[in-house]
Amino acid sequence: MLKVLRQYFKVTDKVYILLCLLCSAFSVLTLISIGKYQLGGFEYDSISGAVTGIGGYRQALVQAAASILGIVCALVISSIDYRDLVKLWPFHTAIAWGLVLPTLILHNLKLGPLTIGYDAGGTDNYSWYKLGSLTLQPTELAKISFILTLAMHLDHARDHVNEPAELAKIMAHILVPVGLIHIQGDDGTAIIFMAIGCVMLFAAGLSWRYIGGATAALLSVSAIVVGFFRDKVFKSYQFARIMAVIYPDDPAYARYTYQQNKGVISIGSGQIFGRGLFGENHNVVPNVWNDFIFSYIAEAVGFVGCLVVLGVLFSIAFKTLATGLRSEDQCGSYICIGIFAAMFFQITINLGMNLQVLPVIGVTLPFFSAGGSSVTMLYLCVGVVLSVYLHNKKNLFE
Repeated sequence: MLKVLRQYFKVTDKVYILLCLLCSAFSVLTLISIGKYQLGGFEYDSISGAVTGIGGYRQALVQAAASILGIVCALVISSIDYRDLVKLWPFHTAIAWGLVLPTLILHNLKLGPLTIGYDAGGTDNYSWYKLGSLTLQPTELAKISFILTLAMHLDHARDHVNEPAELAKIMAHILVPVGLIHIQGDDGTAIIFMAIGCVMLFAAGLSWRYIGGATAALLSVSAIVVGFFRDKVFKSYQFARIMAVIYPDDPAYARYTYQQNKGVISIGSGQIFGRGLFGENHNVVPNVWNDFIFSYIAEAVGFVGCLVVLGVLFSIAFKTLATGLRSEDQCGSYICIGIFAAMFFQITINLGMNLQVLPVIGVTLPFFSAGGSSVTMLYLCVGVVLSVYLHNKKNLFE
């Protein structure tokens, strides 16, 4: 076994794996800090004082377990040729979307210990399954399947991408999943799917005429929707979140700016070098362990630490892109470009949410935000990228 691992690490992208592990390790440390100082630490018996539960450390424990499981899955997936993973598209498509589709119509349906269409965030996002205390968001698995199938589609289309009939099929491939996820109520994930599709289509050689026309049409439709059909397209809280970014001091949007205001205060409090990861004087930000974990990190390690964290995250994203550029075939390139787009836009949007320049839309920070299913699925993506790295040897500059 050790001989196999040694041989594996001779040929794999060790720096890529190390960067991912560094993010996961720091994420767990951050969640331990949050668990201790903001979630009350361990649970204790009020009489004996004995520890009765993990209490506030649950997120850190789940994150650590998911990261370990994820890296094991990544190593296994990377040993499989990505071309074979693509050929298995009926299998993973059926599983992924077979889990997503019931949540479109079933909301908080309890079947014993299982809840289908669980509303994890207290909004209208019914995209989760809950089994006991464990939750699963199947759109994370669907994201991987979507990237693999779209890469296969674009590879088959080759030089016909700009033909109207073929382009219509590709757009349906992109828009149908986006529409389904929008119906499900998870618009943050729908935006990420749309970004992945657009970047992959651009990489496949979409004509600038189509890009220009689509941009003009999007701007025109957006103006019409906001001006005349706002109430039919947006849920009330969604439009309020957008307006809260534009008018953060308006009392009418106070309930929507509260979390972001707290996050910005927390980021500013970190100053240059931060208050320390295990300092006791952190500002309290609602649900800081999830979408707003960056604000806690910023307060803990300061501006300098943030540069390091973001540097590592963007390094992972751009190494993913570099792996795609060195792929010996287009399919491998498209896969890595899709995963790069997912990482890049999640990082960017989450950062914008924390800095109060984008509305809160439920997009997590890769590797860092608490969530077992998202971390595990992210490592599956890492495994696919490593598979592309291992199974072709084309030099980037050839």
